[in-house]
Amino acid sequence: MKRVQLAIVGGGPAGLAAAAEAVSLGLSVALLDEQAAVGGQIYRHVEEVMEAAPRRASLLGKDYRRGAELARRFHGSGALHLERTLVWHGEPGRLWYYREGRAASLEADRILVATGAMERPVPLPGWTLPGVMTVGAAQILLKTSGILPRGRTVLVGQGPLLLLFAQQLLAAGGKLEAIIETLPADRYRRALRHVPKAVGSGYLRQGLALLLALRRQAVRFFRGAEDVRLEGDGEVGVVRFRSRSTEHSLEASHVFLHEGVVPNCQLTRLLGCEHLWDPQQHCFRPRTDQWGNTTVEGVMVAGDGAAINGALAAEEAGRLAAFETARALGRFDRAARNRLARASLARLRKQRAGRLFLDTLYAPVNALPRHPDTVVCRCEEVTAGEIRAAVAIGGTGPNQMKAYLRCGMGPCQGRMCGLTVSTIIADELGISPRNVGYFRVRPPLKPLPLEVLAEAELPPDN
Repeated sequence: MKRVQLAIVGGGPAGLAAAAEAVSLGLSVALLDEQAAVGGQIYRHVEEVMEAAPRRASLLGKDYRRGAELARRFHGSGALHLERTLVWHGEPGRLWYYREGRAASLEADRILVATGAMERPVPLPGWTLPGVMTVGAAQILLKTSGILPRGRTVLVGQGPLLLLFAQQLLAAGGKLEAIIETLPADRYRRALRHVPKAVGSGYLRQGLALLLALRRQAVRFFRGAEDVRLEGDGEVGVVRFRSRSTEHSLEASHVFLHEGVVPNCQLTRLLGCEHLWDPQQHCFRPRTDQWGNTTVEGVMVAGDGAAINGALAAEEAGRLAAFETARALGRFDRAARNRLARASLARLRKQRAGRLFLDTLYAPVNALPRHPDTVVCRCEEVTAGEIRAAVAIGGTGPNQMKAYLRCGMGPCQGRMCGLTVSTIIADELGISPRNVGYFRVRPPLKPLPLEVLAEAELPPDN
């Protein structure tokens, strides 16, 4: 069994920055990541793309290329890199993982969860039809393989990633039928008061640049879209919606959905960390202090897994976690930590300043399905109407829904339905999701071969 002072789960900007910084402070570090190469979702396969497909890298923009420098620093640090590694169980001081067909475990004085974000589910009527994907999934295909959709491509939703992918798709030679934006018209007015703080973060400049680029390419926009439905016989073929009191129907062979991202909290829940309901970002997140410490001793979180602040903020959060780890393990005292962290704290504050503008402007619209036949739990094919009916007969908590309807008991362990289930229950009861809670997460976090579980060395109480 290996042992390190800091075990990091996730190879995105937070994990890479934390690993390199921690090694420079004299700590032994292991980084465990499911992917074959570091970079996370934001910088996915950045080293390979930069070397083998420089044109594709240039199309993805300078923000994507920033990941190459992070990867270079990480590899140069000498930190142990366990790639293609699935962390499926954990407790403070120990992680269990699956790699190269075998189960193994790793002991660590401290654990840093840097698993980032996942796309917010968009449970619209017809979202389970073939040909419908999330924008993030489509972007992964573009980044890793240069794959572009053929036929009539329609984007539905809102948020910076939606606009970024549209620009990347067109720059790569793809075609775009239309962008159906679900952003309500009054959001701009609500967000206006947060503009001064957003100016310094760079978000406004980047957003305006994307909008101008799309306008130059004459992309069709339908704004303020409501009641979006996806229809088709065996696969998606039509997008129907209402925009500015007018009904529209667009033919489509591919539809990509996006309503923002939320922290990936599966591992932090398994580790027993306390979670909060974030009314600004409309999601649950682990309770952390400014250094990334959670309510569980020795467990930390950095990056979008703690709160959605973007890649640049994730880097700084990773460095802060490294400084705090070194302090906790006796490398130096709080005063020295604070001195080392001064620049990172300043940069982090600058990045976070613009988030209130984005959170107000892009608060989710389609997070709460109104059509009763809309599938919410894709694994078990449970609809919104069935969940609401279960609430009416006493199913007032997500874990009760497991018993009533098997929600959250499929292969995804509630990743795709958990937030929606909690929100529907809260809506039916007229309370906040804070008071409803979330699914209880159990190991294994993801499906494993049964022989792996049989071979695993688990603690006696398991």
